[in-house]
Amino acid sequence: MIQGSQSHIQPCHFFYKSNNVMLFGLFLMVVSLQVTESGFLVKTLPGFSGDLPFILETGYISVGEFDDVRFFYYFVESERSPENDPLILWVRGGPGCGVLSSIFFQIGPISINLANSTLENPMLELKSDSLTKAANILFLDEPAGSGFSYGKSPEAYMTNDTLTPILIHKFIRKWLVDHSKFVKNHLYVGGDSYSGIVVPMTIQKIFNGNEGGEEPHINIKGYILGNPVTEKNDEYNAKIKQAHRMALLSNKIYECVERINVYNMIEPACDPLNTSKSELLRRDLRSLHKTSIDIWSSDEVHTQWDCNSMSAYTEAWANRKDVKEALHVSEDFNKIRWVVCNESLTYDYGNPVKTYKFNVLSTVAYHQEFSHRHLRALVYSGDHDLFVPHFSTLKWIKSINLLLVEDWRPWYVDKQIAGYTMKYSNHDYRLTFATVKGGSHTAPENRPKECLNMFMRWITNVDL
Repeated sequence: MIQGSQSHIQPCHFFYKSNNVMLFGLFLMVVSLQVTESGFLVKTLPGFSGDLPFILETGYISVGEFDDVRFFYYFVESERSPENDPLILWVRGGPGCGVLSSIFFQIGPISINLANSTLENPMLELKSDSLTKAANILFLDEPAGSGFSYGKSPEAYMTNDTLTPILIHKFIRKWLVDHSKFVKNHLYVGGDSYSGIVVPMTIQKIFNGNEGGEEPHINIKGYILGNPVTEKNDEYNAKIKQAHRMALLSNKIYECVERINVYNMIEPACDPLNTSKSELLRRDLRSLHKTSIDIWSSDEVHTQWDCNSMSAYTEAWANRKDVKEALHVSEDFNKIRWVVCNESLTYDYGNPVKTYKFNVLSTVAYHQEFSHRHLRALVYSGDHDLFVPHFSTLKWIKSINLLLVEDWRPWYVDKQIAGYTMKYSNHDYRLTFATVKGGSHTAPENRPKECLNMFMRWITNVDL
């Protein structure tokens, strides 16, 4: 049992109040759902009718020098062949965004039925477009302050681009110790957006651990990156080129660009959050043990959420007491609101200290190093993303001097062009680049069918 792995049932101080820890632990075993070494099997979820038709486990694993960082995870077993299908560790960008959005609106097996939901009663439905049809997926909330992950001390929230991969590496090794039947499965690390910084550095930590004799040995086979932040300076400059190619620029460049939705150029831009609303939506790490405001009672929120309804319903669902109980979220979260992206990690807003430090400008060198290893990579870009334009992604791919195996060509889904692809190699290293036609910054959100098709073909070694 990992130290502190059940403290999400009751805060640690509760256990100390008990006069019989062993008896109390036995009681928990009886009244809880099935218990694994680091988590709990979740059979039902509020808003979903009946039992879940897939295996879902949630839990906490403690990492950090003093085990004061509590990483929350969702694990969904493959719906095909868990013992043979690959294991994918999936993280989100931000940094500070909860991975629940990836489950609901990107690659997970369940989602919110927006048509039949209200903020008071979000309804869930199964998704036919889920990567869990062919892979086991371990969704991780990282760093502390993201999703349901948290710190047991103020220092636990202090992190940066280089420390976060170290903690993720410790997490996956601890998780595999508790789930030894997946040690032999091929492991892929994946994510989108700012995870383009975190994922390559995590993979390097895995290699270093394997080569240093750390156990268990991790069977790393590759990585998946969507619209990944990789070379920050180039990506910033490429926005102008992308906007020009899409015929968005006039002589008044800045007037044109400022009202463009940089995450999906064909969708309208949401009005910026005003100060009062931003204060309501942000989780303040300093008020970890204070009662938070019920934002859903605000008329302003109800009238201005239309342009971001997915986030609104996700937050409404995740903050329900019965949802937290079903997911076995730590009771430390009873007075904390779950938010899609915790901006207080990276933005000042009057706080004396920002907890996340950006100290890596580029991860191109990591991809360069990987090109000499036995790895597979899928790098995809929604072609309507102005935040990380695919021009900048192609630029760094070309800079690592791979052999072009297959030049630019269309790939198809249902006999329709779904995007364009190129293939590169260097001895045992294989990289597939693909655009997703009409795809946003997080392409699986608005092109789920095409992205699932892309993932499934790539993960099973079938050409796009």
